[in-house]
Amino acid sequence: MTFVVADNCIKCKFTDCVPVCPVDAFYEGENFLVIHPDICIDCGLCVPECPAEAIFQDSHLPESQQHYLQLNAELAEVWPNITELKPAPEDANEWLDVPNKLPLLIK
Repeated sequence: MTFVVADNCIKCKFTDCVPVCPVDAFYEGENFLVIHPDICIDCGLCVPECPAEAIFQDSHLPESQQHYLQLNAELAEVWPNITELKPAPEDANEWLDVPNKLPLLIK
């Protein structure tokens, strides 16, 4: 079991979830965060901290977001680890709840 960062994080990239992770399982791209599935201990501490409500347990990932499970695994292998809170992008709130942001993901 692992937790997965899904679509609503793209372009929002709030990092409130990062400092509560006891195993430093978050990795950072330019406009998205991912969780490394082999490091995540399925504690769920990150879920209530995410202002974008973009983190799901893999078994509760909406059908339309299933591709994010593989995407998190792939990008966690190439992106740098993040362990501290950082400011969100200035326009993060404008991107909250905008659907289908995958084409905007910068890999």
